[in-house]
Amino acid sequence: MMRICALLLAATAVFAQYKAQPAGDPPSEIAAPILAALNKAGTRIAADKGYVEIWLRSTMPSGPNTGESSVTLPTIPPGALLGVLRFLAKGSDRRGQTIAPGVYTLRYGNYPVNGNHQGVAPQRDFLVLVPAALDKSTDAVSDFDALMELSRKASGTPHPAVLSFSKADADQKPGFEKQGEKDWVLTTKLGDTAVSITLIGVAE
Repeated sequence: MMRICALLLAATAVFAQYKAQPAGDPPSEIAAPILAALNKAGTRIAADKGYVEIWLRSTMPSGPNTGESSVTLPTIPPGALLGVLRFLAKGSDRRGQTIAPGVYTLRYGNYPVNGNHQGVAPQRDFLVLVPAALDKSTDAVSDFDALMELSRKASGTPHPAVLSFSKADADQKPGFEKQGEKDWVLTTKLGDTAVSITLIGVAE
């Protein structure tokens, strides 16, 4: 009996290692046009020493349907600004790359169909991290190579820093929960659209 209780407590500790809370105001160091575009209600993912805070835009940027395959949000313009993220402590991206504490903008991208990204996610939608000090405008960074170059400043490696992102499933409830073995997913609203962001987790 004691062994069963110990196992249950251990399992509870694992599932309770992260907790979602309301975040404070968006970071004051971001550019004024970006600050004005954000929903002031953000989410803080707490761990022992804090982990990450995120604020999305109050309205979702929209344009013509791109017609891209395996994309869940095809009317978001490539490179559109979608939000701001702050790592309170050392963080990581979807690839397991270490991301330094600090503030980053989040821009929309689709990983290229070139054989190098097979199986990384069911969808091609991703959020691309850019150091906020280098990103001052709400205008879309439509040049894919330029956006990737900016994001490499966040990762400090040849690969950009990215988070898995998609339109939420119809039955997905708002909130922060563990999915599968490794992923912790925030489901929230971007404008009027429910979206899911894998804030913690590494692709196989």
